[in-house]
Amino acid sequence: MMPSMPLFLLLLSLMGAQAINDLRTAAAMAAGLCKTRPTDLVFIIDSSRSVRPSEFEQVKVFLAKVIEGLDVGPNATRVGVVNYASRVKNEVSLKTHRSKPALVKAVTKIEPLSTGTMTGLAIQFAQNVAFSEIEGARTKSPDISRVAIIVTDGRPQDNVRDVAQRAREAGIEIFAIGVGRVDMNTLKQMASDPLDDHVDYVESYSVIEKLTKKFQEALCACSNAATDVVFVIDGSKSVRPENFELVKKWINQIIDKLDVSDAKTHVGLVQYSSSVREEFPLGRYNNKKDLKDAVKKMAYMERGTMTGQALNFMVENSFGRSRPGVAKVGIVFTDGRSQDYIGDAAKKAKDNGYKMYAVGVGNAVENELKEIASEPTADHYFYTADFKTMNQIAKKLQINFCDEEKPCECDSLVKFQKKVESALQALTKKLENMSKRIALLENKIV
Repeated sequence: MMPSMPLFLLLLSLMGAQAINDLRTAAAMAAGLCKTRPTDLVFIIDSSRSVRPSEFEQVKVFLAKVIEGLDVGPNATRVGVVNYASRVKNEVSLKTHRSKPALVKAVTKIEPLSTGTMTGLAIQFAQNVAFSEIEGARTKSPDISRVAIIVTDGRPQDNVRDVAQRAREAGIEIFAIGVGRVDMNTLKQMASDPLDDHVDYVESYSVIEKLTKKFQEALCACSNAATDVVFVIDGSKSVRPENFELVKKWINQIIDKLDVSDAKTHVGLVQYSSSVREEFPLGRYNNKKDLKDAVKKMAYMERGTMTGQALNFMVENSFGRSRPGVAKVGIVFTDGRSQDYIGDAAKKAKDNGYKMYAVGVGNAVENELKEIASEPTADHYFYTADFKTMNQIAKKLQINFCDEEKPCECDSLVKFQKKVESALQALTKKLENMSKRIALLENKIV
């Protein structure tokens, strides 16, 4: 009789080192799934005398937890920390620490300054120094975000409105977190639009950690899944030429957020009025520059508003030639009531599994927008009264197909699954060989 061997040990002995390493790699990937878009992130933290030492420790825990959820690295997210009271201190430069453990260790060593509250001075310092290339910030680019997260618990002793406006105009997205008796108007003066997404309040430092998930999600990039996106744009006479130029800028603002390439996101553009015209099909342009140039060249059609006909064209033609097995997104813009029936085409788009966004301006009809939009409609239809505020909608529109509970896992999960499949294939081959060897041994014993 063969001596008995525990199955687990038998498998390990027969798998070989490479298969075991592959499974270890897959497990490691599963443990760190969040992939953040390239971002230069600076925390601006209030350590004035109103912040008790124990409360300042809780702020540091919050920073550390947000950092733990980021993809930290020289080509991913760089993190800096500015500490302020009556004076400002650059605690961590964007160029200093390129790994999470080093960053978290540096954060734990920060001490409160315990004087006044010069928030405006701190914002100005962040713009001029912390976000400078000398301190490690990357050259300005649409592909790299600049984000400041301000944490404060009091009323500033200097002006913040003008300083914050200059920072935002310089391309810095500002989130403002207020604690306790903070002045809410000050938070609104500092934060970027839309304020609902950029202003947060917690009643005490003891619960600031509940904001951790929000900021991990806000800094995550989920545009990694292959996606076909089609814009369906109302070019009717009610839009007017000057507003049509704003619509084109709005389209390009959204394109800037997409991961455009041959393997990832493809974009198509359809314009409609009394008839439908395809400006360019999916896949014609596979880089952002060519796409945006093509959008800028789109000529205004004028005339009527045949939204139903345009939706039908999107379903039958635009997505009829799209890549199989790829997520599909339709973004419909209109400024008025459709002159034809939209119900059948809108239903067919959603029945086909397309993710539909409906954007209305001016005289757009709310019921029609909701009929076009995917569920939940609150997340997929948007309205603004003025063309000049369309950029607010572009900021809110998140085109991704990630798990809502874990919004950063798309790309990493695919890699993880491939690793597991590869490891399992290797294991299967090893088990087949094991079966053959056992069969030979049994024959010898008989």
